[in-house]
This record gives sequence, C-alpha cells and structure tokens, in this order.
Amino acid sequence: MGAGFLQANLAILPVEHALDFMRYCQRNAKPCPIVGVSETGDPMLSTLGSDIDVRTDVPAYNIYRDGVLDSSVNDISDLWREDFVTFAIGCSFTFEHALGRAGFKLWHVLENKVVPMYRTNIATRDAGPFGGDLVVTMRAFHPDKVDEARSISRRYPLAHGGPVFAGDPQEIGIADLGTPDWGDAPPDIENTIPVFWACGVTPQNAILRAKLPLTITHKPGHMLLTDVDEQAEIPVI
Repeated sequence: MGAGFLQANLAILPVEHALDFMRYCQRNAKPCPIVGVSETGDPMLSTLGSDIDVRTDVPAYNIYRDGVLDSSVNDISDLWREDFVTFAIGCSFTFEHALGRAGFKLWHVLENKVVPMYRTNIATRDAGPFGGDLVVTMRAFHPDKVDEARSISRRYPLAHGGPVFAGDPQEIGIADLGTPDWGDAPPDIENTIPVFWACGVTPQNAILRAKLPLTITHKPGHMLLTDVDEQAEIPVI
C-alpha cells in the first residue's frame, strides 16, 4: 500500500520525555530515522501531509501503560492529551516497493503477511530512560541477490537504509527464525541467506524499558502513510 510514498512508524509520548526520546533517536538513527515531529498537543502532522491526524489515521495502535502492552485499538481520540508529542519514524516497508520494482518476490507481501521482526543482542545507545537492544526485520534472498538488495535499500536512508547484518541469525542473538517477536513466522528459507534491517519497532522496545505511565505507538505492521515522496533525502520535521 502507498506505493511511492514514505511510510512511518509512530511513537506518542508526554512532552516531559520528548527531548530524551529525540536524543535516543538521534543516537540510533539507523533504526530510528525521524521523519516528522508534531507540535506539543497537536495531533496533526502537517509536515508529512495536508490532513494527517495521528488520532485516527493509523490502522492500529498499541497502548502501553508502565511499559506493558495494555491494549490495541483503531482510534486514540479518547486518549489524546494536550501534552502529547508525536514522532514519525521511517519504515522499511518504503524500500520494499523498490525491491518489488526490481523483481524481488517478498513472501510476506505476496501472502499478505507481516514481515518477521526479532530482538537482537545488538545494544543501542541510551538516552535518559530509553535504551535496549536493536530490533530487526528479516527478508531472505538467494545468495546472488543479497548485494542487489543491499544496494537498493541503501538509497532509502529515511527507511533504515541498507541492512545491518546478513547470515547466521545466531550471531546477532536470534535463536530461531521460526518464532519472531513480532510479525508472522517466515516459511522455510533453505538455500537462501537471511538479511536483517534495522527496524522501527526498536523505539517501541526502548519505550517498554522506560516504563512510562502512558505511551502510544503504531501496532507493528500497521504504518502511517504520508504524502512525502519515498525517495526524499532530507526530512522536514
């Protein structure tokens, strides 16, 4: 969906924690490329579209209380507060369109599944209460196609850019590709190489560790579609 346009992950949190969260994203730009930030208390993301309302325009939201997932909803209008700040963070779904145009067959797209996501043992850089390990997405390719996939995705720095690792998942702390932490389990990847990209669920991991009284994110796999060209190089946040 949204071919040609930048897609984004979402994190909504109180303004008292916004500066620390922005520092966290700046220090970990690979998994957390900020593409938009709202004014305090304003649910509109005017730099990403003419009428984007973050209370209603994301397919599904996760509600976290004290670092624990409380519920998933389709509308957060009744939860909105005047001290909320919204962060839009680039998503790897954006470069998948480019992979598709180059002839790559992505099983989760063809099967209407959610790309598998995994916690790793790769530490991110802390900022205030935010920290934790990197989360990655995985796509498996024939060995002859890995370099091309790497080259294509590097053209999209606002969508995590090139992969962070390719090869044996145990080297980055993933014991079993068949049991992702988020998304759907991949099919048998025999005779392929698993390739891993930094994932915008990483800041959700950081939010869990921070244990804030209330934070709201997109539900993994349910992106905000913006009006920004997918090949934009410099975000207007």
